Amino acid sequence: MALLPPDAARSAGYRELTARIRRAAQPDREAELARVATDVRRSVVRMIDRARMGHIGGDLSVTDILVTCFYGVMSVDPEHPHWPGRDRFVLSKGHCAAALYSTLAHCGFFDTAELDTFMAPLSALNGHPNKVKVPGVETNTGALGHGLPVATGCALAAKMDGASWRTFVVLGDGELQEGSNWEAAMAAAHHGLSSLTAVVDRNRLQQGARTEDTNALDSLPDKWRSFGWEVREVDGHDHLALLETMSGSSTGRPVAVIANTIKGKGVSFMEDRVEWHHKVPTAEQVETALAELAG
Repeated sequence: MALLPPDAARSAGYRELTARIRRAAQPDREAELARVATDVRRSVVRMIDRARMGHIGGDLSVTDILVTCFYGVMSVDPEHPHWPGRDRFVLSKGHCAAALYSTLAHCGFFDTAELDTFMAPLSALNGHPNKVKVPGVETNTGALGHGLPVATGCALAAKMDGASWRTFVVLGDGELQEGSNWEAAMAAAHHGLSSLTAVVDRNRLQQGARTEDTNALDSLPDKWRSFGWEVREVDGHDHLALLETMSGSSTGRPVAVIANTIKGKGVSFMEDRVEWHHKVPTAEQVETALAELAG
């Protein structure tokens, strides 16, 4: 089932809002980004409630990163999703598709009404992103450990073409236990892919357990540095800190941003709880979550 076409009115609003965010004073930037992030989170809760499946904890932890990328950092055009000069974005932790779909819809890549079809039979909004079906999705992801290799290939293509667009990839911390990531990290450093930024959604929880109990990652910053990357650590829920960290120029190396986040961010009974990796809230919990997210 095809998606409704790009939402021209919402796309125009997105362009206006992104321009305002990028020239505004810091308090106004924070307020605008926080407002969008709240809207995205509330959409995610509703989507997973309707579908009765999903990965709500990771969706909520990654939302601030996605919103900051799309509204404050990247150059994209929702009405022309295949514009050659666009920045590329890869959500490697593809099981958190609900947060990506909500962000894309709020940008105007497609109508927000489509979010009601999340994971329904024949819906384009599958449980994992599909580039053929969804504008704004650069590559199919969800087989964890594949997003960084794809993003490295994108960045290498840009360098070979002398193109100025950048590549951003968001990874889950648990997927860094996959060796393919470190092969890509080594290649990216070797080729000096300074247009590549990898953001790790470091919520320290994966399916079933904490990352450090499953296969320890710390000291994660030191691991990235040892592979030749420039490393920046940031509060993954601080929009202004994320904005500054992801917008800054590199020193000729790829950049790894360790974004320290909280799984289930914004909903008290979900925060830092491993069971909310893919648990579905009850009707009463949905009501509570939406009330908390409304502030």
